[in-house]
Amino acid sequence: MDILYLMILCSVSLAAVFLVVFIVYARKGQFEDDESPAVRILFDSEEIKEKEGDGSKEDNKEKGENNKIEEKSE
Repeated sequence: MDILYLMILCSVSLAAVFLVVFIVYARKGQFEDDESPAVRILFDSEEIKEKEGDGSKEDNKEKGENNKIEEKSE
């Protein structure tokens, strides 16, 4: 029976720690922007566009065999 009291005490104190950490980060604004990470993946990054424009041989070596096959099919 003593172990049950110990386990309840540990679980309640762990839940309290998580609650305090959540409140601290919520006040710092960690959870404010919930829309842009979901939308960010829909837009192309500038780095990808710059690499496509170069067309140098080094970029072709980095692409690998699978991507060369995709290029030929396009």
